[in-house]
Amino acid sequence: MTRRTLLATSAAACAASPARAAPRLYVPPEEAPHQRCFMMWPTSRKVYPDRFFLDLLQDSIADIASTIAAFEPVTLLAHRDEHRKIRRKTSAAVTLWDIPTEDLWTRDAGPLFARTPDGGLAVSHIQFNGWGGKQLHARDGAVAAEIARRLGLPLIDSGLAGEAGGVEHDGHSRLIAHTSSWLGDDRNPGLSQDQIGARLMAAYGAEHITWAPGVRGDDITDYHIDSLARFTAPGRILINLPDTPDPADPFHRAARDTHDRLRAAGFEIDVIPEPVARRVDAIDFVASYVNYFACNGAVIAAQFGDPETDAIASEALAHHYPGREVVMLNTDALGEVGGGIHCATQQMPA
Repeated sequence: MTRRTLLATSAAACAASPARAAPRLYVPPEEAPHQRCFMMWPTSRKVYPDRFFLDLLQDSIADIASTIAAFEPVTLLAHRDEHRKIRRKTSAAVTLWDIPTEDLWTRDAGPLFARTPDGGLAVSHIQFNGWGGKQLHARDGAVAAEIARRLGLPLIDSGLAGEAGGVEHDGHSRLIAHTSSWLGDDRNPGLSQDQIGARLMAAYGAEHITWAPGVRGDDITDYHIDSLARFTAPGRILINLPDTPDPADPFHRAARDTHDRLRAAGFEIDVIPEPVARRVDAIDFVASYVNYFACNGAVIAAQFGDPETDAIASEALAHHYPGREVVMLNTDALGEVGGGIHCATQQMPA
């Protein structure tokens, strides 16, 4: 199954709760220092009925976790029954917590950490609802609140249902997002684009949001922005575009439209071409160089087997993150289910 194939659902979409008074929050940029990285262990045979492919996914998550653990602490969430198996696959530096999970998408289901006015930490809570009820999420939908409880942090309701992968922030007042991932009855019924934007800005401590339409209904995320465009500094964006766009591909059309809208909004944009000679040529494979994770002292990114574009991506990341080591991994299993390294990680600020 892929996230560009709408998955069978066993859960209804939850409505966003009304906004309520909350302290002003601030989500630091991803490249700021981290206390740790959270990740989740994929385990559900309902989501991944093919045992062999699930093993490949688990191997990929173990590889990513072990790689990041060389640079900063990693906490991997899984039911305790999975811990012995995980220990055989991961570095001893990876910490295991007994928090049951179904899938691996920590960016979407995990906690969004924010600073409070007194300098403390809180979880700015965007309720994960299985991408609008498209996938079971009884466990994953409870992960953020459980981590907040375990850490003793306040859980501050944003009044939104959705996913942090659906909005990109620079940590300096700006957000970008696709309306396709936020606007609609499956996530935020009854809320207008302006209302959703206001709640996102409050959740992140931002002052401006730039929208692009995206693509609705052709993948489970409704086209998350973090596989297309990422902030690398205030006002500066790294974007992944096809070298020869297919006018019949809705994602290619939307990517170009998003690029043009961001440029018109005044952002400085650098482009990385998508790989051409990649190892996996499936039409729904997500080959995103910008779905990377900026950890302490390094950038962990995907390589796809195209020597030319892999090298271009590595050079671009080194340029945008000077002084950090660029580590590129084979994460094809994640690409086959519509995501990447950024989707599988969530940072906790230092």
